[in-house]
Amino acid sequence: MSKSDASREGIHAQVTTVLRDGDVPVSKGAMDADETVLNALGYKQEFKREFSLWTTFCVSFAVLGLLPSFASTLYYGMGYAGTGGMVWGWIIAMVFIQCVAMSMAELCSAMPTSGGLYYASAVLAPPGYGPFAAWITGWSNWIGQVTAAPSVDYSLAAMILAAGSINNPDYVPTHWQVYLLTVLIIFLHTIISSMPTKWIATFNSWGSTFNIIALVIAIITIPAATSNRPRFSSSADVWGTIKNATDYPDGVAVLMSFVGVIWTMSGYDSPFHLAEECSNANIAAPRAIVLTSAIGGLMGWFLQLVVAYTVTDIDAVLGSSLGQPWASYLLQTLPRPTAMALLALTIICGFSMGQGCMISASRVSYAYARDDCFPLSRIWKKVNPWTKTPVNAVIANSVLGALMCLLVLAGDVAIGALFSIGAIAQFIAFAIPIAIRVFLVGDRFRPGPWNLGRTSRLVGAVGALFVFLMLPILCLPADTGRNLTPELMNWTCLVYGAPMLGAIIWWHVDAKRWFKGPKINIEHALYDPPVYHGVPAQGDGIHRDGNENGKSQAAPKSD
Repeated sequence: MSKSDASREGIHAQVTTVLRDGDVPVSKGAMDADETVLNALGYKQEFKREFSLWTTFCVSFAVLGLLPSFASTLYYGMGYAGTGGMVWGWIIAMVFIQCVAMSMAELCSAMPTSGGLYYASAVLAPPGYGPFAAWITGWSNWIGQVTAAPSVDYSLAAMILAAGSINNPDYVPTHWQVYLLTVLIIFLHTIISSMPTKWIATFNSWGSTFNIIALVIAIITIPAATSNRPRFSSSADVWGTIKNATDYPDGVAVLMSFVGVIWTMSGYDSPFHLAEECSNANIAAPRAIVLTSAIGGLMGWFLQLVVAYTVTDIDAVLGSSLGQPWASYLLQTLPRPTAMALLALTIICGFSMGQGCMISASRVSYAYARDDCFPLSRIWKKVNPWTKTPVNAVIANSVLGALMCLLVLAGDVAIGALFSIGAIAQFIAFAIPIAIRVFLVGDRFRPGPWNLGRTSRLVGAVGALFVFLMLPILCLPADTGRNLTPELMNWTCLVYGAPMLGAIIWWHVDAKRWFKGPKINIEHALYDPPVYHGVPAQGDGIHRDGNENGKSQAAPKSD
């Protein structure tokens, strides 16, 4: 078989091969189905495929971290629209978020690479726009990923010190103490994320299992042990009361409360980035994406209901001197020993969540450095010969995280920008390839073995339009007019927009001359003439053959 024929066989494997034995680790030796698919997508196998469907799901569910995520973003859901916004907002947002997740899973099945969304944007973009689409998607996704672990670790540090304040009322944590504890947590996550793949998979499996158990314990314990009298608020008050704390109409306030849901549910792309370490990747990885979003959405809503029915004084929760609304809520609702026990469970879950975020971000950094997106990419794309993990990328992300957490010294509003950045950056990165696939590629898209069938375009369109609706909402400050001060300003536009503007300027000034997108070695049969790196091929004599039912022909290897 010639090299061209071998490439062609690999391309066909991308959309037809499903391992008979299902979700099991692959054997060593001759090139297996996963490696064949990866070679067809333009990359060689560098990681060990020691993640299964379960362990991949565990990493993404750990990144989701429902209990610590809810604790970290309680201010947004409860603070903007009260209990009505919490219960209705979560349901409404999850319908659309699930559309985004399913559309992403479909892309993952067709293109299971660590580059994920960035790779899909390059492949699906119209001729001539592939590199730019990949550049924008990649930088937005990277910004969201690299801010995730620091924001989680900051919240974790705040919860730990809040627990200290509860036990010692005379102790008031300083900004420096919060920062130093955050850096210590980042350092611990760096060590764990640099371990061999199998160790990481095992650690996250246990961590995610603990996350699920702790979440169930919280959902059961809070209504069972609440010390409130009456024990629960009436359904009319919970479902029918919009406590609008913004200067906008009630509907806009509910939409603004979505930021908590979006940030909490932004981790389901992790299986996409772990696809090169997962066996049976074009089936297991998309399944993990959908399972994470569906199970996380359902269990997260149960937690919303529990809190909405048991909270008695929202203003006291949000304005507590503890500086941590979740800790304040637990003390308001439960006996002190029970509240401290649940706070301890949340802290442990938060550590596992930050770890999952660190792993996912390092894989994204590795994938983009592999395609020379960053300065000194030759350093960040190295895989450690002993651990077989991108240790350099882990260290780089950790240093950046420690630097970003210096925002805590500027006050709560400044450090809070990390949460808004994570929400908007990730959703923009999610939406770009989905929108290109739905509105530009249409029926020419070649799905993988996991796909949505006839509903594919409808689901994708709903998800993409929801993201576009939410973009300006995520940038709104709660106050307007004379009530708006620099301390209350929503700085998302600046903190996210500045680096993205810099990336766009960099593209037009310099990067467009040398960045050609991911190293794709196949033509995806979307355009005629063939397109490599989003640029039309010229004079290679390769074209789409109508007798091949739209399947791709091999393209020359491009370096």
